[in-house]
Amino acid sequence: MLYIPGNNPAMLQQGGVYGADSVLLDLEDAVALNQKDAARILVRNMLKEVDYYGCEITIRVNHINTPFGVADLEEIVPLQPDALRLPKTETVEELSKVLKIIEEIENRYGLAHDKMKIHVMIESALGVQNVYELASHSPRIDAITIGGQDLTADMQIEKSKDNYGIDYARKRIVMASKATKIDAMDTVYADVEDEEGLREETAYIKKLGFTGKAVINPRQISIVNEVFTPTDTEIRKAYRIVKAYYENKAKDLGVFAVDGKMVDAPVVTRAMHTLALADIEVEPVK
Repeated sequence: MLYIPGNNPAMLQQGGVYGADSVLLDLEDAVALNQKDAARILVRNMLKEVDYYGCEITIRVNHINTPFGVADLEEIVPLQPDALRLPKTETVEELSKVLKIIEEIENRYGLAHDKMKIHVMIESALGVQNVYELASHSPRIDAITIGGQDLTADMQIEKSKDNYGIDYARKRIVMASKATKIDAMDTVYADVEDEEGLREETAYIKKLGFTGKAVINPRQISIVNEVFTPTDTEIRKAYRIVKAYYENKAKDLGVFAVDGKMVDAPVVTRAMHTLALADIEVEPVK
């Protein structure tokens, strides 16, 4: 997911050409206070006119308790981007309040409540503690994400390259996402020049179970994509497992071996996930 400041016309116009799966047009932290209104108008107009070439489009609005939150919702909700990201979410009561405002706006425009999804952003210790309740609060919530900069500030610790301070929060957020069957997005890696550090951190958060990672520069996209894309060896192995699964299923055999190793249901599930990431299908044996 590529973050794009809402007050940067050039990046907003070109956001879909960099190769990201998703673009986040930001009205919150990336925009100075005296530019909030101008950014809102610019993002609104870009949503109407710019082709993002199939990228998922998410808008990060300002918090509802700021002077800009409701105004953001009034302008953006009628345009129905793929998702809204709600920053600094901490409690179910607060989330319910925002969802009510969103649905009231949709009602005014005759819009359904199931098209535009909601991404919940966890950026405080209280949000981390409440993450499962937040993730499971509404069927509209299809992603939950961690904001490392604000979270470390709330915890009164330094944000280091190893990010040990937010490790517990990352794991708790991933577990909540898996329990509720929604996506988990990791925080940005702020040092654009440190490509090896980005690669190492992305490999780590992939092992934790994150669905993807936010980036702040187009140069970071290829590294994240490379880490998350299955290797040829992984794809070939997964293909053999799924092919053997369908062949043995047709013979009513539940457990079988591939390359001398036993294969059961969890192994097949992981193999199918690998092939899904690689956009490869295996036809069932009829």
